[in-house]
Amino acid sequence: MRKYNLAAFCFLFLLTSCTISNKNSEPTSEMELSESESLAKDQTSNSLTYEVGEAYENVTFDQPLHFTSAYDDSNKVFIVERTGKIYVMDNQPDVTTKEVFVDLSNKISTNGNEMGLLGLAFHPDFKQNGYYYVNYTTQEETVISRFKADLKSYETDLNSETIFMTFPQPYTNHNGGHLAFGFDGYLYIGTGDGGGSGDPQNNTQDLTEIHGKLLRIDVDKKTDESEYSIPEDNPYEGNSENYREEIFAYGFRNPWKFSFDAQKEELWLADVGQNVLEEINLVESGKNYGWRLKEGTKEYIPDNSTNDQTLEGPIWVYDHSQGQSITGGYIYNGSENPSLKGAYIYGDFISGRVWALKKSEDGQIKNKELLDTDLMISSFGLDENGELVIVDFNGKLYKLIEKR
Repeated sequence: MRKYNLAAFCFLFLLTSCTISNKNSEPTSEMELSESESLAKDQTSNSLTYEVGEAYENVTFDQPLHFTSAYDDSNKVFIVERTGKIYVMDNQPDVTTKEVFVDLSNKISTNGNEMGLLGLAFHPDFKQNGYYYVNYTTQEETVISRFKADLKSYETDLNSETIFMTFPQPYTNHNGGHLAFGFDGYLYIGTGDGGGSGDPQNNTQDLTEIHGKLLRIDVDKKTDESEYSIPEDNPYEGNSENYREEIFAYGFRNPWKFSFDAQKEELWLADVGQNVLEEINLVESGKNYGWRLKEGTKEYIPDNSTNDQTLEGPIWVYDHSQGQSITGGYIYNGSENPSLKGAYIYGDFISGRVWALKKSEDGQIKNKELLDTDLMISSFGLDENGELVIVDFNGKLYKLIEKR
């Protein structure tokens, strides 16, 4: 039986509490389900097996949500705890110590189980400017801000905080939280639909609202009104309809991790489902990914004023017999698991399953379950060498190991 600590159980409860059936949702289409099942069975077979092993046996964390590198040639890794601290440590399997990189515990609120310190992104020029960006919640709102670290000591003066953006959260759940710099140098920010069950305020389809979106801003150019500017090629830059110009794409329920494949210039985003389906999207500028009109490939609360032909469908879905809360991952280009080269590795927070998905040049999808774990997979991450780390919300970090 899967074992959870109390905090982990509370976080799990929040993630699953919105999967209660909605009277407006459509019944599962047998044709859609059978198609999904046939795709799920179309997996590349080989003699390899996979297992997980502890990446750093001697260190543990409190409700970790993110693992990343500053890409500053230091071979350091950084771990974000929901409860407010970010740790830094040497990227060595036998590391025995971790240091507090910054402690934001006094700035954040964790009163809701999906609230807290939710995201971290290092500026592409961190090695020169020491800038990094965080996403956290207070009692009332989400805050996107920048801090400056000392490049020698890695110490942060909390007074160096520059707030870039705040927006209210009507409920405590569905806060999104991930942020990352794209291959274009802009900062991308994932926002949830504002919470509640079924997006009761219909935020995701409202372009004047910031919830249920993927945002894109230029943090290197401030304006008279803001610490950031809008990239000129953002889809709603300069619009006259009062649409939020920060919006890059929309129609997301609760995007839980997105990542960039710089080689193919693709943006992969995992969106947590409601009652039936979890989904993976390839995100492009200005497109509508459907929520709450659709949950994955299924109708949820359709709107006759919206043409389904204008909605962008997911490239992959799985139903709740496989898992109930998708955790997005990364395209793997490391060297430790050569069989996974070029595959998108992702998992599920509830079931603990880990999959590898490959998309061919002609768009064909192959999806393979690698293993079924007892982990509560809250995140994946990459070190400076491109090696994948699995973050377990219970406190440990793991690596995939391929075995012949």
